[in-house]
Amino acid sequence: MRDTIDIHSNDNTLFVTGQCNNRCLMCCQPPTKKDDIDFFYQKNKKIIESAPESLSVIGISGGEPTLLDEKLFMLISLIQKKMPNTYIHILSNGRKFSDCTYTEKFTYLAKEKITLGIPLHSDSALIHDKIAGVKGAYTETMLGLYNLAANEMDIELRIVLNKQNYFRLPQMARFISKNLVFISSVAFMAMEDIGYTIKNRDFIWIEPIEYIDYLQQAVLFLSQFNFDVALFNLPLCLLPNEIKPFARKSISDWKNTFLSQCNNCTLQKDCCGLFSTSQSVYKGLKTIKTI
Repeated sequence: MRDTIDIHSNDNTLFVTGQCNNRCLMCCQPPTKKDDIDFFYQKNKKIIESAPESLSVIGISGGEPTLLDEKLFMLISLIQKKMPNTYIHILSNGRKFSDCTYTEKFTYLAKEKITLGIPLHSDSALIHDKIAGVKGAYTETMLGLYNLAANEMDIELRIVLNKQNYFRLPQMARFISKNLVFISSVAFMAMEDIGYTIKNRDFIWIEPIEYIDYLQQAVLFLSQFNFDVALFNLPLCLLPNEIKPFARKSISDWKNTFLSQCNNCTLQKDCCGLFSTSQSVYKGLKTIKTI
């Protein structure tokens, strides 16, 4: 994460804490037990104060931002005061929103120009909890989603593609279409080969070429039901033509890279590329040339 705001960047995100109440098996930012909330709050206050008012979007991430409790509300208020036209995107596991009182307080403050990105690892509670590393996480996250929906919050559902959930992607798509119709958008995300992914590699890692067929079924199904669907972190050369239009240039510019073979690819300008921080590159990457 940067320590300053760059108006030309595609990723201006405030890192608010390294602490988290989940222990996700593929976490790229392994949580810490250090009480760092006050430190980052003071640091982020200075960043906000020096930020340009014309910033289109600012992110809030961690760790788990809701662990800030009242300080998260204060941080949002600072952003809204300094940058009233700036959209705020908050990444959260959603569990804290299972508390109705907290959710109502949050949405009273934060309903305007705010999107919450919340991961749901599976339609199966057993699989979700296994990936999240916490028993009962699924129940709290689902309740949080419904509480947020009841308060008309804008929600982006995030599904990180991995060895534990890929085979249920078509079932998950059907689950979303029936039970989470209030979701604003659904983002399917390829993993970054860093952090806990390295530690749990045999258990969690899977190459995109192994799950593409399942992914295509899920994406096309949700699209038919008019969900706003996006594919994050997946190079275009790995995608079937039918789902290429759903791909986004999602990787933060400060950790985005391309292989030398990509320089001759006619799709490069529209491609997300690769994580420069990953310990490995995806299998099956190729140069595509079109006339």
